[in-house]
Amino acid sequence: MFEIVISDGSVELVTGADSYALEGPLTTFFSGEGCSGKLSAFSQRLASFRTDRIVSVRRVESPPRLEAVSAS
Repeated sequence: MFEIVISDGSVELVTGADSYALEGPLTTFFSGEGCSGKLSAFSQRLASFRTDRIVSVRRVESPPRLEAVSAS
């Protein structure tokens, strides 16, 4: 998963992405579906953002799953 900070201050999360690449004026995020994070003909485009509006890109781990806790 990647966290993208946009120049207007908004934050976008791209889940399922394991890589990204520049494509002209866009930065595109891809899912290689287990192909060790490398782009291939089988990679699927998940999201694109205008590169000139991206402030930062950060890979983040998925948030931990919360276990249900019963009150006694």
